[in-house]
Amino acid sequence: MKVLLVDDHPLVLSALQALVQTIGTGTTVSGVDSAAAARAALAADGDFDLVLLDLALDDADGFDVLVEFRAAYPALPVVVVSASDRASDVIRAIDSGAMGFVPKKSSHGELVAALGMVMTGSMYVPPSMLGLEFGRPAASAGDAAPGAPSPGGDVPLGPSLQPEPHQKLPSLQEVGLTPRQAEVLSLLLQGLPNKLIARQLNLSVETVKDHVAAVLRALGVSSRTQAVLAVSQMTQDQGGFSWRPASGALPLR
Repeated sequence: MKVLLVDDHPLVLSALQALVQTIGTGTTVSGVDSAAAARAALAADGDFDLVLLDLALDDADGFDVLVEFRAAYPALPVVVVSASDRASDVIRAIDSGAMGFVPKKSSHGELVAALGMVMTGSMYVPPSMLGLEFGRPAASAGDAAPGAPSPGGDVPLGPSLQPEPHQKLPSLQEVGLTPRQAEVLSLLLQGLPNKLIARQLNLSVETVKDHVAAVLRALGVSSRTQAVLAVSQMTQDQGGFSWRPASGALPLR
């Protein structure tokens, strides 16, 4: 596995580089300290398997870099490794196409598990973000919209994102997606917008919107981010992303 690590703090960069290199035989890590250096590294070498990206860079906003890399290299998974573990940052990163979000305070085991899940086509989010409530009615007109910023700046969890640590979630097999819906879900989990999903599957954008809506209904959620978190919880509760779409569906990578 060939990893590009982007972090502008020299001590953190060195420590993470050494840590990631211990994950598996043959793992190599290239460390850079700026968005500009990361752009140059990706332009010069198309063989990277994974990008680990800090959000606090001196020369660019990490979220902007995440969106840029996901657009320029859609097949290259990006995992955010951040000092932040704010719900708003996790949700924004997943919305922007990150395949995982690992707080820097995580243990070595958590980092290994996170990268292992991402490299097998699953997603990883901090355990604190898991625990979706399924089947809850949408917020009433007087409620704050799910994902709307609170006065303190955080994104509230909302009525379908309340922590329920002991809740039993259905498995992905039990959700009952059609083969086409499974294809759409696998591309949605890669962070692709409807236009790119339509292009990949040779469908109209309107048809893709219908399939996305059906997937959200099947998962019992109301947004793409909640779908990502739901699937992440299912896969982590069930020991990894063991579900596969029906024959003909696209893999996650």
